[in-house]
Amino acid sequence: MKTRIGILGLGGVGGYFGGLLAKAYAESDQIEIVFIARGETQKAIARSGLKIVSDDNEMIVFPSIVSNDPAIIGKLDYLICATKTYDIEESLLALQKCITKNTVFLPLYNGVDAPERISILYPDNVVLEGCVYIVSMINAPGEITKIGAYEKLFFGSRTASISKLKALQSIFKKATIESYLVDNIEETVWEKFIFISALASATSYLNQNVGEILSTDSSRKLYVGLLNEITLIAAVKGLELPNDIIMQTILKLEKTPHSATSSMHRDVLAGRKFELASLTQFVVEQGLKYEVETPNYKMVLDKLSALLISDN
Repeated sequence: MKTRIGILGLGGVGGYFGGLLAKAYAESDQIEIVFIARGETQKAIARSGLKIVSDDNEMIVFPSIVSNDPAIIGKLDYLICATKTYDIEESLLALQKCITKNTVFLPLYNGVDAPERISILYPDNVVLEGCVYIVSMINAPGEITKIGAYEKLFFGSRTASISKLKALQSIFKKATIESYLVDNIEETVWEKFIFISALASATSYLNQNVGEILSTDSSRKLYVGLLNEITLIAAVKGLELPNDIIMQTILKLEKTPHSATSSMHRDVLAGRKFELASLTQFVVEQGLKYEVETPNYKMVLDKLSALLISDN
């Protein structure tokens, strides 16, 4: 009986890690990798495979199946979810026929509210928590570009059986995915959220890349202000984050390619729908809930909300 793993969302995260899995298990009689895609992405991968371009090499991989038809996709043992956060409910409800009571979800979204949202849809299923650090993006339908060598995947659960967790880690390891099974996964996910939320909000509000934010005093001040607000919320929530979390986050940013920007900023520039609700609005709402002032986040939210409305 094959272990069947679905990859939902073939952007920078799902495309890259799904591609590594598809390459590793192309000839396997134990693991089957299924890409869940539609439109031009589905057509491109079915025709020419998924192309992954990194700094020093490129590869083309073919999953055993690429489809958005539940009848073709079939039942799944694991579902790795990496769509945009605004697509969570619609995309997962469309796959109801592929989900059994034993299907394990691994969300790798931007934001921290995905596990709760998935559990509302599928209350009887195991929903892990996870996050990744990587700079990667869609270059064209069926083509992913990865910048820099840094790539890490963290996952875990307070409730899932250790056997399921270790089985998934073994699958990742054999695909040369640098993954870490961690006990304090909520804190790990929030550390990533602090990084990406402040970065997405700052880059999109200022229309600047990483290097421009670091080198401009006023931009850096806004970025640090965002970090102060979101880390205070995390502290009030009772999360045990490092005392120097703000400095650690700034150091992560300094190690990020300076020409890079956030996926939300790229979506804003392209005139696409963007993840404002999960990456900026969520923080403002959490601030109201825990009585933490968030003037910088509110300023970003007001400007970008108006932009979102005007685009629609």
